[in-house]
Amino acid sequence: MKKLRVTVEGKAYEVLVEILDEPTPTAAPVPTAPVNIAAVTAPASTPVKPKSASAGAGDVVSPLAGKLVSIDVKIGDTIAEGAQVATIEAMKMNTYIYAPKAGKVTESLITPGDGVDEGTVILRIA
Repeated sequence: MKKLRVTVEGKAYEVLVEILDEPTPTAAPVPTAPVNIAAVTAPASTPVKPKSASAGAGDVVSPLAGKLVSIDVKIGDTIAEGAQVATIEAMKMNTYIYAPKAGKVTESLITPGDGVDEGTVILRIA
């Protein structure tokens, strides 16, 4: 057993650690007081929309998992192939999404602020 000091969020704790590779000492172990460490909970995250079962030729899909920041076109807009249609934020960086083909925006499936997985259909273009 080895006595160590561990600091968690600025608070120091003394703990005993059993070293498995070393032979067991013959001396009696040193009694220690139990340490209560509060459970750490993860921050609430934005719910992630499920992946689309099948994306069509005119579907605009998310290239990565993240949060949809904006949809840059409106339903009914006629757009050119390669036009910027949406923005996704992942790891504090914005990724712009472009139309895979020219056409008319017929449907918006995700709203800004929603979490998306890679491959989630965001818009449909006819």
